[in-house]
Amino acid sequence: MKKKLTFLGIETSCDETAAAVVQQDSNGKAKVLSSEVSSQSKIHEKFGGVVPEIAARAHLENIDFIINKCLQRSKIKLDDVDGIAATAGPGLIVCLNVGLSVGKTISAFKKKPFIAVNHLEGHALSPSLEKRLEFPYLLLLISGGHSQFLIVKNIGDYEQLGTTIDDALGEAFDKTAKMLNLGYPGGKLIEKYASKGNERKFNFPKPIINRAGCNLSFAGLKTAVLRETKNIGKDINQKYDLAASFQKTINEILKKKTLVAMNQFSEKTRKLNSHFVVAGGVAANLSIRKNLKEISLAKNFQPLFPKIEYCGDNAAMIAWAGIQRFKKKFKNKLDFSAKSRWPLDDKAPFMKGPGLKL
Repeated sequence: MKKKLTFLGIETSCDETAAAVVQQDSNGKAKVLSSEVSSQSKIHEKFGGVVPEIAARAHLENIDFIINKCLQRSKIKLDDVDGIAATAGPGLIVCLNVGLSVGKTISAFKKKPFIAVNHLEGHALSPSLEKRLEFPYLLLLISGGHSQFLIVKNIGDYEQLGTTIDDALGEAFDKTAKMLNLGYPGGKLIEKYASKGNERKFNFPKPIINRAGCNLSFAGLKTAVLRETKNIGKDINQKYDLAASFQKTINEILKKKTLVAMNQFSEKTRKLNSHFVVAGGVAANLSIRKNLKEISLAKNFQPLFPKIEYCGDNAAMIAWAGIQRFKKKFKNKLDFSAKSRWPLDDKAPFMKGPGLKL
């Protein structure tokens, strides 16, 4: 194997068209040579959420430009990369197929190894773009489509400790922002409004907070927010207060369930002073970062968050995951299909729906 490995990463799982060139040096350290992201948030803003067919069309229009721009900035030619990594799931099938098809085509044409990357594994490994991580570590993955606690044992080896039984955390942020008529995407807007409000103004429920385990639930909280939004009308100060109270409730839920997950991690691994990695789009929220950092330090965990630019969907984490999988000899054939659902722990029960035993 070459001392240096250079991969092109491609990401189109939802509404971000992204490409990156990442290199691993002989010491195992990552270097992001270029990372380009084209956001579609303005396109989907009027719909209050992502429209899959529109997103896929935008990917088709942008993907060639983004890849070429990425290669130019990295000063790396396709002939000189060691492999191609593309997100194959989970996500919107029509969107995934755009990047996946382009990645396969480049791989076949240039005769380069192809790695189909799980988008969630990209998030799980994203902090190691900047800092070397030792396995195992505890991961809290919080994004628009997923909220779960996992033990990261190794590349491709994950154990789920808990997950959301309904809405993902990012989805709860977006829906709350929509109910307040703040716009889309909602995460940054809720955080901005929350900074100006009284977090004790509204007393929101914390669903399944006292149930055993570290599963999460946000649907009941979302319903309670909806009831309050009907009472406050256009009062801007009450919108500030509601956003602040919502964010405070989220932090209280995460604190309680994170403590449970940390205890489970310690019991299962018998490892002290481990990293606690928080990744995914919601990990960019500064209030949540502060809350989870305090919990980590109190429990003798080392808190670690990706750079803000690597919290949301990006291709640098996909290229990096591709490199790590390639080193483990996890190559894929070009008939690999996109997957709308692709859990990191395939033995974990699917937790969404009625009649769940919690």
